Amino acid sequence: MGFLLWIIAVILVIAGIFSLIRGQVLWGIVLIVVGLLVGPGGYSIFQGR
Repeated sequence: MGFLLWIIAVILVIAGIFSLIRGQVLWGIVLIVVGLLVGPGGYSIFQGR
């Protein structure tokens, strides 16, 4: 499960970076923040910390 969350988090963060590059700042920031919250590294909403 942790590996799957890590993959999803990486995809979300990369999509957020590409959104920032294309000029969609708000959408890019939202994707990056959600990616960081989903990922098993650091703070994860699924770990309850």
